[in-house]
Amino acid sequence: MKEIVILNPNRVVFGEGSMQRFVDDFLEKGFKRMFLLSIVELQTTLTPFLEKLKSQGVEIATDESIVGEPTFEDFNQVLKKAQVFQADSVVGIGGGSVLDVAKLVAAQLKNTQTLEEIKGIGNLKERQIYVACIPTTSGTGSEVSPNAIFVNELGEKVGIISPYLVPDAAYIDSVLSVSLPKSVTAATGIDALTHCLEAYTNKFAHPFVDLYALEGVRLIAKYLKRACDNGADLEARSQVALGSMYGGMCLGPVNTAAVHALSYPLGVEYHIPHGLSNALLLPYVMEYNIEADATKYERIAEVLGAEKKATPRETALEGVRIMKQLIADCGLPLTLGQAGVKEESIPLLAEGAIKVQRLLKNNIREIAVDDAVAIYKAAF
Repeated sequence: MKEIVILNPNRVVFGEGSMQRFVDDFLEKGFKRMFLLSIVELQTTLTPFLEKLKSQGVEIATDESIVGEPTFEDFNQVLKKAQVFQADSVVGIGGGSVLDVAKLVAAQLKNTQTLEEIKGIGNLKERQIYVACIPTTSGTGSEVSPNAIFVNELGEKVGIISPYLVPDAAYIDSVLSVSLPKSVTAATGIDALTHCLEAYTNKFAHPFVDLYALEGVRLIAKYLKRACDNGADLEARSQVALGSMYGGMCLGPVNTAAVHALSYPLGVEYHIPHGLSNALLLPYVMEYNIEADATKYERIAEVLGAEKKATPRETALEGVRIMKQLIADCGLPLTLGQAGVKEESIPLLAEGAIKVQRLLKNNIREIAVDDAVAIYKAAF
């Protein structure tokens, strides 16, 4: 069996009440200058927790500037604030973008490497500052992954992937996601499901990761509609959050593939949120990949609840039908046209997708420019 490296936070706390556990753990560690990245919408929810920290002598500088997918310029501005504050710890409470910035701020506060030197896979060589991540969406799994994704000056998505971006601690409390709008719940949930699905069907899939990947697909497929229909359904929220965490655990050792590669240009050209971009492309990449390995997708279909058909390919295609139904049931559009994409931009999208070779190399079926065009057209 081939070698695999599993990198997870030293401490993972999952379940209702995790925020209080975070406060207690933070105080026990003795840090006194917390740089907190969060979002405006969480101010009321977080106030009692932050007041307890302040009452114990913790000074807190809060940044709420990250409201979309972060650019490197956004990151630089936040880093300057953390440096001026002289933070001895960093905490991210929010969606994947907030967590990605928090992780990189912690890494760069005392790092001798420049931003240019650390871009890519395995180039970041150190992190001296403690970082804890607390997700409020069930999507990226950033709280347990070594990945951070940013937009460069050309509008392209660039990954920084390193063991040093795995947080020291992650706290997953489903109560924090209750106020999420249905559309965000749906899109981030499909993003998390895609992480799991692409890990299992990946060219570099591994039995260790398969356990997390298949269970993540099962949990999210079973509970996402419930979480969308009733945001206060804590059981559904918790199960989707667990699936999302499993997806994040898949990202380090295996990573994603063609769905993510083809989704990136939709964010660049049309500013479509990342999770929705994945939802728009997932069924059509599944159809494309089935021709390379129907048995992998047969297993996915079974986990989604499909009945076994006469052949693996037929069962796999039933899985695609179920996936489309799930996406529709969660209130998301099923085609690029419904999302406002113009058909004449497909060649440009394909050219952008082909540049994301760090993910396309993981796909079980090779994708050239013409193949990308065909997938976008199928999704239209």
